[in-house]
Amino acid sequence: MTTKLQFTSDIAFTPTVKAIQARKGSRHGYERMEQGGSWESSMTPELRDFIALQTSFYMATVNADGQPYIQHRGGPAGFLHVLDEHTLAFVDFSGNRQFISQGNLSENPKTHLFLMDYAHRQRIKIWGEAKVIEGDAALVVKLMPKDYKAKPEQVIVINVTAWDGNCPQHIPVRFDATTVKEAIDARDQRIRDLEVELARLQQAGY
Repeated sequence: MTTKLQFTSDIAFTPTVKAIQARKGSRHGYERMEQGGSWESSMTPELRDFIALQTSFYMATVNADGQPYIQHRGGPAGFLHVLDEHTLAFVDFSGNRQFISQGNLSENPKTHLFLMDYAHRQRIKIWGEAKVIEGDAALVVKLMPKDYKAKPEQVIVINVTAWDGNCPQHIPVRFDATTVKEAIDARDQRIRDLEVELARLQQAGY
């Protein structure tokens, strides 16, 4: 049963966390944040746009003994779907078939998603509760990325409780290989075009 939160950020800022913040001098700033509205509890249009561009995220689960587990999820842009302002879903592709995340979720539905955009130095943290849906072929068809060569195993649906965006401090700038290749190809084409133009001008006596 989910505990009613006074502030959305209380999902992470437990009394113990707040005591540490007070001891280390950051509690006052976070109290102001709480009074100003705390973290978001529903997905904004900006977050929807951000999620639609992501090709990767990490999902954390915890088993009944409190042992955490983090698993990477990847696919084409848009494979993580925003169904409505409180719900995310994605097709869980067949992999090494350890089923650790599914086992953890059967014992404890709480989950955490970590989305990182290295190119723009932006990260989004999402708290929620997840369930695994097996045997729903229509839902798989609805959520499966078009022409993506992966075997669908099941669907994971996440009810979002809270989300927050972190500052870009300490995030290294990294670019997707496809983006880099496109930039290099465009540069090389520009060089070829300039070489052709230079040859034309030389033949013209310039």
